[in-house]
Amino acid sequence: MQLQEIMTSGVVTAEEGAEVSEVARLMRDEGVGSVVICDPEGGPVAMITDRDVAVRAAAEAKLSERAGGHASRPLITGDAEMALEEAAALMVQHKVRRLPVLADGRLVGIVTLDDIAVRTGNLEVAQRMTADVIEGALPGFYFHDRG
Repeated sequence: MQLQEIMTSGVVTAEEGAEVSEVARLMRDEGVGSVVICDPEGGPVAMITDRDVAVRAAAEAKLSERAGGHASRPLITGDAEMALEEAAALMVQHKVRRLPVLADGRLVGIVTLDDIAVRTGNLEVAQRMTADVIEGALPGFYFHDRG
């Protein structure tokens, strides 16, 4: 199975110069937990999550600053024709829960751990990946549901 078969094609994006507060409203209005930050030519360069907004910006009263300054970098991406297993390994390796998908260098979609669970019907794989991502991001954290 390739990423293009399970990705969500409607990716919410914002320009690097957008204020954090604008991105937060965009997340709220679009019902998403992340926004891909793009350069002026529309190329993806970073990702800002609801956690970035809360922990990096809001907690320090920096909501009027540029979103690009609070976004996670480097941006880890997958290719639309990449096999799901390869993408899963990439997500675990880099401890990311969301993987923007590119085709010919253009942003065409996004795959999340939820997409993997719902669209593949393989909840076990998604749970294992989630545990690996959490344990990689939070060393010493014990994920009790390791099966």
